[in-house]
Amino acid sequence: MANKLRLEGKVAIITGAASGIGEASARLFAEHGARIVVADIQDELGLKVVESIGADKASYRHCDVTDEKQVEDTVAYAVEKYGTLDIMFSNVGTLNFCSVLDMDMMAFDETMAINVRGSALAVKHAARFMVDKKIRGSIICNASLESIVAGAASLAYIASKHAVVGIVKAAARELGGHGIRVNGVSPYGIATPLVCKAYGLDAGPLEAAIYGNGNLKGVRLSTMHVAQSALFFASDESAYTSGQNLAVDGGLSSILKLQ
Repeated sequence: MANKLRLEGKVAIITGAASGIGEASARLFAEHGARIVVADIQDELGLKVVESIGADKASYRHCDVTDEKQVEDTVAYAVEKYGTLDIMFSNVGTLNFCSVLDMDMMAFDETMAINVRGSALAVKHAARFMVDKKIRGSIICNASLESIVAGAASLAYIASKHAVVGIVKAAARELGGHGIRVNGVSPYGIATPLVCKAYGLDAGPLEAAIYGNGNLKGVRLSTMHVAQSALFFASDESAYTSGQNLAVDGGLSSILKLQ
């Protein structure tokens, strides 16, 4: 398996691919033969990711996932540049912390717009192309451990990630008749730039805290672990897997920890 190109000849859009899980996924998908559209609003970082992967394997597209026209245009760009679209990884997201009693409704709306609307638009426009061209594609949404349990994040974030799983299940039901698979990945905490910024901590102390609270010892969850799970869903190895929400959490969501 190590030498097999699991995505050879496939084309993928990855939103939020300028950093974190999206960046790791872009690199891994490209290593496995896919051509990648790195979609993000962080133009400088996104262009650096493309440069490091190689312009023959990846290209950058500015895309605000809350803007339907930009999402639609990103799909059109991928098709025009590479001829098709086989994989959509809706990975972009935002995170905030606020108690229910002090909830900022503007922040709530922004969280729902990015995490939920952004996922729905990615699913919609990828699926429209796939159905029209009869492509048995794969759509993946990045949810969160918070889509399974209500852990440490805000009401807005937890509600948004539960909604993302709802999008996955509803889309899997409707699109299954067209041979399109829709799945979610739900990672435990990783000290990505987004998470570090939300907590106001450097990566080192945050990684130590996450590891200490985790259940599975001897391994620290990384962006590449999540990318590998997304790779499984993107590849033909998951040909009969759809509507699933894969917890990449070292068993934490299914094990009661007694402190």
